[in-house]
Amino acid sequence: MDILKDLNKKQKEAVQTTEGPVLIIAGPGSGKTQVLTHRIAYLISKNKVNPANILAVTFTNKAATEMRQRISSLLFNKSRIKTKQKLPTIGTFHGICARILRQEISLLGFKKRFTIYDKDDQLSLIKEVMKSLEINPEIFHPGSVLNAISSAKSELIDEKTYRRESDEYFQKTISQIYTLYQKKLKEANALDFDDLIFYTVTLFKKFPEILKKYQKHFCYILIDEYQDTNFSQYTLTRLLAQEHKNICTVGDDWQSIYSFRGADVRNILEFEKDYPQAKIIMLEESYRSTQTILDAASSIISKNTHCKNKKLWTQKSSGVHLAVFEAENEMAEAEFVASEIENLMRNHEINSFPLRPRDFAVLYRINAQSRILEEAFLKHNIDYKIVGGLKFYNRKEIKDLIAYLKIIENPDDTISFQRIINVPPRGIGKVSLKKILEGDTGERRLRPKSKAHISLNNFKQLIESFRRQSQKLPLSKLLKFIIDKTGYDKYIQDGSLKNDARWENIEELFSLAQEYDHLNPQEGLSSFLEKVSLATDADEIESKKDLVNLMTLHAAKGLEFSVVFIVGLEEGLLPYSRSLNNSNEIEEERRLCYVGITRAKEKVYLVFARIRNFRGVKQANLPSRFLKDIPENLIDYYSFE
Repeated sequence: MDILKDLNKKQKEAVQTTEGPVLIIAGPGSGKTQVLTHRIAYLISKNKVNPANILAVTFTNKAATEMRQRISSLLFNKSRIKTKQKLPTIGTFHGICARILRQEISLLGFKKRFTIYDKDDQLSLIKEVMKSLEINPEIFHPGSVLNAISSAKSELIDEKTYRRESDEYFQKTISQIYTLYQKKLKEANALDFDDLIFYTVTLFKKFPEILKKYQKHFCYILIDEYQDTNFSQYTLTRLLAQEHKNICTVGDDWQSIYSFRGADVRNILEFEKDYPQAKIIMLEESYRSTQTILDAASSIISKNTHCKNKKLWTQKSSGVHLAVFEAENEMAEAEFVASEIENLMRNHEINSFPLRPRDFAVLYRINAQSRILEEAFLKHNIDYKIVGGLKFYNRKEIKDLIAYLKIIENPDDTISFQRIINVPPRGIGKVSLKKILEGDTGERRLRPKSKAHISLNNFKQLIESFRRQSQKLPLSKLLKFIIDKTGYDKYIQDGSLKNDARWENIEELFSLAQEYDHLNPQEGLSSFLEKVSLATDADEIESKKDLVNLMTLHAAKGLEFSVVFIVGLEEGLLPYSRSLNNSNEIEEERRLCYVGITRAKEKVYLVFARIRNFRGVKQANLPSRFLKDIPENLIDYYSFE
C-alpha cells in the first residue's frame, strides 16, 4: 500500500521528515491524526524501524485506539488488530507511565500490583486525611485541596519541597494534608492520577540507568496535542528524547485551552528553543470547515499576541455567513436555538441531505447555562444529551463492582475496602468500621461473636474466595461470580425506576469485561482495572442514540458537527468574568471561542442575550468583544426586535 497516496504536499513533508526534532502545527480539520498514523506506518514500512522502538503519546485512550486501528489498516490492510501483529507503543501519558511503573516501581518502595485512584477515591482519602488532622472542610474545601496538590505534582513539587516552600497559612495547611495524603497512598499501595507521571519522572531522575534503558528503547517519539502538555509531561518527553532527539510533536497553539489543568502553551511556542535544529511544518489546509468559518475564526484569534501565524484555507466552498442573534434574555436565547434546530431539520436549509439531531452541537462556557436550554428542548420535544454529565465509570453500581475487583487485586486498598465493606449491607456500623480500619488492634476490640465481628469474618472469607476465583476465571465470569455471591443484583432491585438503568449499566460492564476474557485471568483483571482507572472524559462510553449535543466549549475540543450554536457570547461569560483583568487568560478565552467556531463544518450561530438572569442576579452585559473581531461581510445579524 502506498503510504503517501492520499496526502497533500505539506502532509507528505510531515510524514517523510523522520529524523531529528519536528514540530507540526496543525490547524483544525487539517488531518493531523492522518499525518501521525501515516508517519508511523512510513517509519515501519519504508524506513524499516522496529515498531517496538516507536512511542506515540496521545491524550485520550479513544485517540490511542483509533491510532492503532488506522496504523493496522495501513500496514496490514486490517482495521482490527490481531495480537500477533507488532505495533508501536501507543497510549496516553498516564497509560504509558503506568506501564513503565508496573515494571520499575519497586525501586521507589511500592509493590508492582498497585491501585490507581480516580478522583472520587482521591477525594475520599483527602477527606479522611483532613478528618484525622482536624482540618475544617468548610474552610478548606476538599476539592480545592486536591486541586492544589494536583497542581504541585504537575509542577513536579513533592510534599517535602512543598512544605519547605510554604510560607502562608493556606500553603502550610495544604502541606500537612499533602504529606499525610502521600503517606496514606503508599500504605494502600496506591497512586493517584498525577503520581503516574510524577513517579516516572522521579524514577528517571533517581536511576539514570533506568532512563537510559527507555531512551535506547524509544528511538522515535511522537506526541499528539502538544499544546496541552503540562510541565511534568514536558519534562518526561524531554528526558526520553535526549538520546536520539527524534521527537515529533503535533499540535495547534491556537487550540491551547487547558491552562486550568496545568497546560502550558509555551511548550509548543518555544519548541525551537528546546530543539534549535527543529523543522517546523504548517498544516493549513482544512478539510472540515467552509472558508467563511475559517476566516471568522482566524479574525478572532489574530488578536492574540502569543501565537504562531498561519493562514487557514480550504478547497470547500466559501459557505453561508455566520448568524449572529441578539436575544431579549436567556429564555429567548434558548427558544431561538431550539426553534432554529427544528427548522433546519425540517427544511434542510444548509445541506442537500437531511440534518439529523447528532449533526448539531450547542456550546456554552459553563455548565450552568445548560438548564434553560434543556427546558426549551423538552418543550420542543427535541432529544438531546449533555456531554460531560455523570460518567459511566462514576455511577454508583459501577464503582461498587470495580471496588470489589480492586480489593481482589490489591488487599491494601483501604478506600475500596471502605466502599464495599457494607455494600450490600452487612450490619457493620460506623463505630465498628472505625475499629476495623485501625488494623489488628482495632479488630481485637470488636466483641467476639458480635454481628460486626461475624460480618467482618464472613466478608474476609468472601474476598478470599473471590481472590481464588480470580486465578482461574475469565474477567466477565469473575464479575458474575461476585454479583451472585454478594447478592448485588438483589441489592439494586429496590423497586425504583432507576433499577432497570442500573442493571443496563452492569450489563455494559459485562460487555467491557468480555474484551479481556481472552487474557490470562490475572492479566485480564490488571489490564481492565488499569483501563478503568485511566479513562478520561473523552473516553466516556458513547450513546448510540441520535441526539443533539449540549456541552461546554472545553468538552467540544476534537469534535466536529455540521451546525454549531455558541450561546452566551457576552462580556463576563465569553470571555469569562475571571479572565477580564488578565491578558494571558483573555488570550485563552479567545482560543476557546476559536475552538468552538472551528467545530462547525457548514454553519455557525453566535448568540447572546441583552439581559441575563445569572446565578440569581439579573444583569445587562455588553456583547462579547469577540463578536466585534469578525468582519461584517462574514455575518448576518438578527435581533429579537
